[in-house]
Amino acid sequence: MADGTTTSEQVSARIDTTIPHSARMWDYWLGGKNYYEVDKAAGDQVRSIHPGILDYARADRAFLGRAVTHLAGEAGVRQFLDIGTGLPTSENTHEVAQRIAPDARIVYTDNDPIVLAHARALLTSTPEGATAYIDADLHDPDAILREAARTLDFTEPVAVMLLGIVMFVEETDRARAIVRRLVDAVPPGSYLVLSHTITAPGLDDVDAAVEYWNSVGTPKLHQRTPEEVARFFDGLELLEPGVVSCSRWRPEPSPSGELPDEVAFYCGVARKP
Repeated sequence: MADGTTTSEQVSARIDTTIPHSARMWDYWLGGKNYYEVDKAAGDQVRSIHPGILDYARADRAFLGRAVTHLAGEAGVRQFLDIGTGLPTSENTHEVAQRIAPDARIVYTDNDPIVLAHARALLTSTPEGATAYIDADLHDPDAILREAARTLDFTEPVAVMLLGIVMFVEETDRARAIVRRLVDAVPPGSYLVLSHTITAPGLDDVDAAVEYWNSVGTPKLHQRTPEEVARFFDGLELLEPGVVSCSRWRPEPSPSGELPDEVAFYCGVARKP
């Protein structure tokens, strides 16, 4: 597992338990245990403003499972670069991928010290495959690519996974440049998997929840319209059903045949031609 030379003391020194953090709050919403009282309090306040936030978290996690299942199965992808990993929970990328393809290789990346601390203990691998962790920031894609090359072969297809992370890059042009840098680094036949919170008419409670979060938590969150989210896939071949609510990306069939309710968290999967 690649985590550089960071010591446990250095990790602990970087953990601020006085300010809510997105990774820990997400863990709270998903029913995890790796959060502090400050995260729970902020998470409860966000829920009071926008009760549907739990549906966001669950829909995004379910989308991850369906996307990785398709890529490792039908698409035959054997390498995954998961940036913005968050705290390990059930059905992590490597668990889903290696269940289908035991030789799959996965590199996780996050810059939250508490994620690093838990990644050491929880992210494992099959004997045939590999799982590594990089303590790095999305704002420095070159560093991520350099370290990921220790585990991944960038001459073979890679699924670049950016779930709920690009929304923490403030400037849209910079966010697009970062995504483009990552996609440019992988060969044809690779994939981009991305999800992002949205803003749109009629989502006043979502906007209010984001405004509250940005007043108390870290890192700051930046909403984008569905059209802006779709632009991240420019030049790529979008898989059906395109850029849609996470709950509606190839959901499990329901007895009624109806699609699940939408959540204000959009996603897509696209192939690099």
